[in-house]
Amino acid sequence: MDGAYVSAMAALAGSAIGALASITTSWLNQATQTRAAQRALDRSRREALYGDFIREASRLFVDAFENELEDPAKLVNLYALMSTMRLFGSPRTVDEAERVLNRIGAAYFAPNRELHDFSNITHHGELDPLAAFSEACRDEMLRQRI
Repeated sequence: MDGAYVSAMAALAGSAIGALASITTSWLNQATQTRAAQRALDRSRREALYGDFIREASRLFVDAFENELEDPAKLVNLYALMSTMRLFGSPRTVDEAERVLNRIGAAYFAPNRELHDFSNITHHGELDPLAAFSEACRDEMLRQRI
């Protein structure tokens, strides 16, 4: 085989290998960026969902503390958030959210309390029914960073 053909073939092979390496690098970078963007979107979705649940549950807990459940439709938004959480949340987070729902339901069916009852509640740890849920959310979000 002629030396010119060998050099031309070597040049073409080198160009092909360089182009393939460039394409592969670009593809890997794009895939990594896409995964990172998806993780960020998932994280922001969870943060918004958990924040909405905390706000709604807090509002309902105070309402349940002072009132009886006259209109079950009050709970619809909280149950919708809970169902959405089952799609994205970790089992521990979902379990803690269900405990919050149960505590709110129990508070609605318990006798109404007066403002001075808050001092007794704070000593028994009843005032923050969302503490365990919040910790579960924080742990889940920390695990998602890894």
